[in-house]
Amino acid sequence: MSDVKLAKDPYNVIITGVGGQGNVLVARLLGGMLAKKGFLVAIGETFGASQRGGSVMSHLRISRLAVASPQIPRGRADVIVSLEPAEALRVLALYGNPGTMLLTNSHPIYPVGVIKGELVYPPVAEMEAAITQILPTAYFIDATARALALGNSILVNIVMLGALGRLNVVPFNREDFQEAIALRLATGQLAINLKAFDEGYGMV
Repeated sequence: MSDVKLAKDPYNVIITGVGGQGNVLVARLLGGMLAKKGFLVAIGETFGASQRGGSVMSHLRISRLAVASPQIPRGRADVIVSLEPAEALRVLALYGNPGTMLLTNSHPIYPVGVIKGELVYPPVAEMEAAITQILPTAYFIDATARALALGNSILVNIVMLGALGRLNVVPFNREDFQEAIALRLATGQLAINLKAFDEGYGMV
């Protein structure tokens, strides 16, 4: 729904994942959609590593009143959208609070250290159990499986954006997304991205 009212001002959204998942694109799409509706949006980005696979986090501060600092204060995230479950836990520990809403992809991406046997990746079920003990509102969806069913794992970011739209906490809808994504992609890619958005919307 595009007429959603922000629960507070500024409203703080974090979109996180690992390099190569496209969460920066999602943050900019979301920021663009909201700016067109008259919101003031500050976006800040942090990169844990320059290479593919490093942590990547985008902060969005959304306001009707004034542009806030792009950096969300510790413990002040209203919504965390994570494209990878371990990143969800890491960001939640820094920026979450009991009122934070979490939406995360449940499909893990194992760091090189885990693949080499040097590190241990926590079981996803244990991470989900830990999160649900902390947060009253947390959603876990296998966006990667849905993206793969559509033919391309890179669509996981758009699946997650569609799922965020379904939560009705940030004011944007499918029409807003269609207009925003059409400005960034070739015409031939539009249909599959709309399908990915719709699939995510239906998963929550």
